[in-house]
Amino acid sequence: MAAAEFAELLRELKDRSGLSYGTLAKRLHMSTSTLHRYCNGDAVPTDYAPVERLARLCKASPEELVELHRRWVLADAGRGKKASGPAAEEGSGPAAEEEPTAAGDSAVVTDVTPDGVPAPPVGGRRRRAVLAGIAVLAVVGAVVLGVQLSGGGGERGDGAASSVQGKGAGGATPSGSATASASPSVTPSASASPSASGTPSPSPSAAGQERPGAAVEDSSGTPPLTVGIRPHAWESPCDQRYLIDREPGRVSPPPVEQDAPAWVAAHGAVPSGKQFLELTVQGTGEETVVVDGLKVRMVQKRSPLAWNDYAIGYPGVGCGAGVPTRYFTVALDAARPAVVPEAGHADFPFKVSESDPEVYYINADASAYDVSWTLELSWSSGTRHGTLLLDDEGRPFRTSGNNGRPAYEFPLGGSAWQRAGSSPAP
Repeated sequence: MAAAEFAELLRELKDRSGLSYGTLAKRLHMSTSTLHRYCNGDAVPTDYAPVERLARLCKASPEELVELHRRWVLADAGRGKKASGPAAEEGSGPAAEEEPTAAGDSAVVTDVTPDGVPAPPVGGRRRRAVLAGIAVLAVVGAVVLGVQLSGGGGERGDGAASSVQGKGAGGATPSGSATASASPSVTPSASASPSASGTPSPSPSAAGQERPGAAVEDSSGTPPLTVGIRPHAWESPCDQRYLIDREPGRVSPPPVEQDAPAWVAAHGAVPSGKQFLELTVQGTGEETVVVDGLKVRMVQKRSPLAWNDYAIGYPGVGCGAGVPTRYFTVALDAARPAVVPEAGHADFPFKVSESDPEVYYINADASAYDVSWTLELSWSSGTRHGTLLLDDEGRPFRTSGNNGRPAYEFPLGGSAWQRAGSSPAP
């Protein structure tokens, strides 16, 4: 009975969203058949994290989140009383691939509730039946507190950011060129750690959009390639959004793309819903360098920022963008996010040289979390190999979900931000 009630609410949220099982499964990084089993009551997830991500994708209200968690706890507790069987232990099913944290992962992934208290890591084993009542009471209190805090200042992200700039082979600091720099290890440095307040501040470059990646080499010297990073490239100005902890009267009009880094820095803005990165990879000599792959490193996961959501672009103005040749997606809400080629696009490895560079576009989306993350690019050339740590001026990239946040847009020819949808049709 508890499992059936849990599945019933999942189906209601799914049907109301208007999204297909296939679309939702892709965003959640699980198989369509697994999602069907959850919504039909044939299986209960062993962890609440994918349930919460699904609910937030379907724009569940705070009250619905409380009720959904209550039903999941009861369904999970009831499953423990059943005899073992294919449906009794979902941990061996397809969904199990996305929930445990891989052994050996060096990044610590931590969720934080709206009041700043660390929550259990994503991927923890299911709660035991004896804790069901306690869990229900705890989540009710947490959600109520989160609702109370949602109108407040939230987590700040506009603090001063110290840029960490590496040095090239000659010891000089690069200026404008995409020259890789040496770094002793692949672990994010102190500048990539959360600030004393528990929230890392974004530090986009106001001087320009392209910057070098930090190198982590083997012992054979300077890497034979460079990576230029544009952390605030736009796939299309019509669908780019930013979360800002300011009221509309204190936010400047939307910038053009080349001015986005300075605008983001001035407002302490965080990419909302997704972040679109442009990586330009080029060899430094005639020899061919093989780019073996890109790996996502999670630095921290928190509850989504309770800030206002500002759309970059003007309502009623048509926009279009072609799909780049090297196009990849990253689902940051997943337990183990991965760089995945868009359908019909080639995957790593690729080859680069000084005369034959490559440009990679990374479309990273987040709905259920405020995520700090970095990339590692691995390369090889002959007997040499190494990695490049890719981040945002020495700090992690940062992307936050925006479900339920107040949304604003700037009318074409207007003089102020307005609530989304309030502008008259063109």
